[in-house]
Amino acid sequence: MNSRERILCAINHRQPDRQPLDLGSNYTTSLVVEAYEEFKKHLGLQTPTELLDQMQRAVEVEEEVLREFDIDVRGINYGNPEDIPQDDLGPEAYRDAWGIVRVRPPSSFYYDQIVFPLAGEITAWDILNYPHPDPEHPGWTRHLRSRLAWIKKNTDCAILLQVPSPVVHISQYLRGFEDWYLDFVSNPRLLEILFDYCLDVNMAVCRNILREIGSEVDIVGTGDDLGAQLGLQISPEHYRKYIHPRLKRYFNLIHDLSPAKLFFHSCGSVETILGDLIDIGVDIINPVQVNAKGMDPVNLKEKFGKNLVFWGGIDSSKILPFGTVRDVKDEVERRMEQLGEGGGYVLCAVHNIQPDVSKEKIMAMYKHAIEYRPSYMK
Repeated sequence: MNSRERILCAINHRQPDRQPLDLGSNYTTSLVVEAYEEFKKHLGLQTPTELLDQMQRAVEVEEEVLREFDIDVRGINYGNPEDIPQDDLGPEAYRDAWGIVRVRPPSSFYYDQIVFPLAGEITAWDILNYPHPDPEHPGWTRHLRSRLAWIKKNTDCAILLQVPSPVVHISQYLRGFEDWYLDFVSNPRLLEILFDYCLDVNMAVCRNILREIGSEVDIVGTGDDLGAQLGLQISPEHYRKYIHPRLKRYFNLIHDLSPAKLFFHSCGSVETILGDLIDIGVDIINPVQVNAKGMDPVNLKEKFGKNLVFWGGIDSSKILPFGTVRDVKDEVERRMEQLGEGGGYVLCAVHNIQPDVSKEKIMAMYKHAIEYRPSYMK
């Protein structure tokens, strides 16, 4: 099998010839700058490192690295309007297309949000008159077709196209987390207005992206973090009343404009709503945060494996930073045995590989995933 055939086999619940692998196809399966640059030194690469996501400082993984690990999928990420006013924010600060300002403290690897534009006492008028990004700006789609053509010409890999997060992330960034949670009880109508305001803009951007190349990719990826370590961020009832119908609108749009499989990212404990997500069109769940409550891989495969592909699963909070190389290899074997039988699994870290993960353990994860033959393939 070539790489595209291997991924398509796995995401259609058929057994591939070996374990399919991802690294850097989107902003949650990459590496943080420091981990990446250390690895580039090992490979003798001296090229400038480019960011895929500025807030997390997740990198655009270069083709030489992807080929070193026999990675089976390549990502296409939408752009941004190029004319965002930055004023004098300083060298370690930026404003995004929604007007959200983040700064990177001197001792931090990441950017922290310092401006929540719709926090505090607001009305519906404040939301509806907030200056949202222009969905028709050419910056969103400018480089999509050239990236698509490059991948098709230079690789045999599957293609994952990233589209914006629908509603949760941006509404939290605008409203502020404390007010966002309180609104579910104290002012749910205001929150619904904010949700629909964000969703309408993101659907318009998504529509333009999919009209550009949605018919020519294998997977369309999006995400909204719904889980925390011990359960959902909100009650299942609040999720089903306020979030679920809006995700359904967004996912319907994706399926209407692309034949691709739908990849959905949500960190944390989301086992209680995986059935709900399947019902509204999710084909692939990422990152499979295996050490969160209820996210036992054996149980997930048994309950949802016929309908859901698992993408991720290698523990990035304990095993990768604190385990030995042997621990990493054991984790790879464990996850392949638990999730890989009959297809339905693409292996990568639970989230972006952090600066405290050594190059030896990164190599062990990917090389061993190719070398190891699970029991169901012997």
